[in-house]
Amino acid sequence: MRAEGDLDFRRTLGVDRDAPVGFRDIRLSFDLGSDASEEDLAALVATTERCWVVLHALAGGVPVTTWQAGAGRTLLSGWGSWSCSP
Repeated sequence: MRAEGDLDFRRTLGVDRDAPVGFRDIRLSFDLGSDASEEDLAALVATTERCWVVLHALAGGVPVTTWQAGAGRTLLSGWGSWSCSP
């Protein structure tokens, strides 16, 4: 498996407060060494795309919640409410 992505670090590094944070694009590829037929490999790819939980979490924007231990308060709840601006 090979994973590649496009990432803009300008805001993370404090260079540009208006730059986006995080990945803009993620590409996953698989080099399968197999004697399987093209039809079987296509079926494997289709099943993987349909059932791979990590792919669905990334593509679907699963809500993320973080908290400070012992504080009893939510610091981050869902992607829409998060900002790396002070």
